[in-house]
Amino acid sequence: MIWLGTRHQLSKLTENTLTLPNATAQFSTVVNDLGVQIDNQLSMSNHIAKLSRSCFFHLRQLRLIRQSLTPEAMNTLVQSFITNRLDSCNSVLIGINSQLLQRMQVIQNAAARFVTGARRY
Repeated sequence: MIWLGTRHQLSKLTENTLTLPNATAQFSTVVNDLGVQIDNQLSMSNHIAKLSRSCFFHLRQLRLIRQSLTPEAMNTLVQSFITNRLDSCNSVLIGINSQLLQRMQVIQNAAARFVTGARRY
């Protein structure tokens, strides 16, 4: 369970648990819903951080087998592991701040450089 609100609103909360007749539930600051990390201020920073770690992990792994791949296979793998992750549930990212949007752009640029073989200057 999670409380949602602004930083100011969340600072006013005093309850950290919800006691039910048969159980006690602890409130969390981040929850995972269908693979999307949702934080209590809906900033999506945790989701972007997880997405970034995952995509760069896969790019590092693909770099290890790059010499064994045809350009078509490399493109297909990048599409499968990187682009699909960027596109998945992206409608929840509407309105994110420019810093988080830039982090997603960095991932996309790294994937494009990997596929084209371009070097970063």
